[in-house]
Amino acid sequence: MGVIRTDKWITEEQQPSSLAKKLESCFDGESAKDIFVFLQKHGMARLPFSDGEKLVEKLQEIKAWHLVQREKRELRQVWSGPEVPIFILPADTGNRRMMREFHGKSGVAFPDKLFLFLSENNTAGEIRALFTHEYNHVCRLSRMQQEDSGFSLLDRAVLEGMAEHAVRERFGDKFTAKWTSYYTEKQLERFWLKLMLPNRDLSPVERGYEKILYGLGMLPDMAGYAVGYFLVGNYMEKNQVAAADLLTVKTEEIANSFLQEE
Repeated sequence: MGVIRTDKWITEEQQPSSLAKKLESCFDGESAKDIFVFLQKHGMARLPFSDGEKLVEKLQEIKAWHLVQREKRELRQVWSGPEVPIFILPADTGNRRMMREFHGKSGVAFPDKLFLFLSENNTAGEIRALFTHEYNHVCRLSRMQQEDSGFSLLDRAVLEGMAEHAVRERFGDKFTAKWTSYYTEKQLERFWLKLMLPNRDLSPVERGYEKILYGLGMLPDMAGYAVGYFLVGNYMEKNQVAAADLLTVKTEEIANSFLQEE
């Protein structure tokens, strides 16, 4: 458990699909192919990476594996979080949206494991912020005993907003995601009423879920994420609570806190 020394994996393997093979024991009954497709969807490198040694060298310069281990130890104590394996893997630098919105980094969390996808230009501060965001997911998911795949659109928006407020609380606005400042309060209220509220119960497999969450097509960019951040911020201010206090608060309570003001 803890931070797995994937630096050795990255330098030894040229194919991302080969890395997925090493992860089969972490996914009950899932094939390496399915794991590969899933991790790609969430930001892992898609193509063979011939510069794995260069990436590892850059990450070792800032002691990324040690850094994440230290952050995990601190946040486990602050948030009473679970002990989970953490995997650092190459990010898909060809993903324009990820490069634009998240500066070439991403992650995905489960109740029992966590993945960070990093690129050469990520700084120690960015890695700490990303880990804070994803480990906040781990803590909430483990408490709710519910897989992310079973979350409604509103559940997911609040999950993302909660994690980014944890980043803001620890590191300030400088390290929060760009989408946290895209819109005014009035715009976010309108997105909530017009987009999120009528579709709050959409499941991940239903049409419109990802479109609203990420703001695809003609919708406002990262609309669902931004609304989630807005709702969580409103709840925190109204109730004078910190990120650690939110981990067991139900989605409906956070949303209803704003509705009661209307």
